[in-house]
Amino acid sequence: MPGLDYFSNSKDVASTKSTSTETIVESAPGVYYNARLDPKNFLDGPLSSNPATRLRQMLARPGIVIAPGICDGISARCALEAGFSCMYQSGAATTASRLGQPDLAIATMNDFVQAAQMVCSLDPTVPVIADADTGFGGPANVARTVKQYVRAGVAGLHIEDQVQTKRCGHLMGKQVVSREEFLTRIRAAVIARDSIPGGSDFVIIGRTDSAQVLGMEEAVTRLKLAADAGADVCFIEGVKTEELLRSTVAALAPKPVLVNVISGGLTPSFTSQEAEAMGAKIIIFSLVSSVAMVHAVRAAMKSLKKTGTDFSSAQGMDPKSFFEVMGLNEVIELDAKAGGSAFQVV
Repeated sequence: MPGLDYFSNSKDVASTKSTSTETIVESAPGVYYNARLDPKNFLDGPLSSNPATRLRQMLARPGIVIAPGICDGISARCALEAGFSCMYQSGAATTASRLGQPDLAIATMNDFVQAAQMVCSLDPTVPVIADADTGFGGPANVARTVKQYVRAGVAGLHIEDQVQTKRCGHLMGKQVVSREEFLTRIRAAVIARDSIPGGSDFVIIGRTDSAQVLGMEEAVTRLKLAADAGADVCFIEGVKTEELLRSTVAALAPKPVLVNVISGGLTPSFTSQEAEAMGAKIIIFSLVSSVAMVHAVRAAMKSLKKTGTDFSSAQGMDPKSFFEVMGLNEVIELDAKAGGSAFQVV
């Protein structure tokens, strides 16, 4: 497979290696460095229409990237309507929405890819960061996952170090694999990304769940090694205090750090402004849409059961207004431009 030698322990401090798709420069022994993907290359110019390139531009430039968790087309439409410039396809939210199941490694790669294809199609310029759990198997499976996500239009994914029978990062009882197995997953993802013809800007995020299992020191060490193996962003799950987040950011600098905020979870409910002040570069709110949906739908169902009507829960939204949130006007405009007449009156 192209690129296996990107990670050799050559004693040359800086050596250049060419493959059919990339030129890789090792900046230090065993450390991955792809000159084409250097953040300085994404500092200037207009934002790209390519979502992966755009995400790299957002990471290289000032300001925190705020990505609300979405679980389906409705939540994605609402996030876009609210003006968010990035979205997060939460594995927990997708599992709940598509399967009605808890986040216990029940969903498959195909479930996540199919969800991503739909979400990414709504506005192909808006970057979507997607959960990829453990990569769904060994190195070959991780590589396949990366390529499938790229084809779906995803801008970046995160791969974690939990065992295959994983669980939500904010539940207890987690188990993690060895450092080397984690790094094998990261290397496989990087190799797969770099083997894509034409060069891909796809962002690879290394996530560790080891803080709750092996301690913060081990978690930071794992992320440093993941960064050396080619991870573009570091994601430490379950950071419990502001001090720990600040120290993690400092230890991993200049690598961008992602923080995951779930109300009632292990991490305090940092605001995006607070997380930015602590040095985080990406903040995701994994269950923001899913939890809101549970509350809203529960209330609507209880109201319907009690009153026999949905008048109150509709809050004045008629069918056309609902479809307008789903892109009705864009479809009507496209049909008219193409010479169609089916939707002159709706």
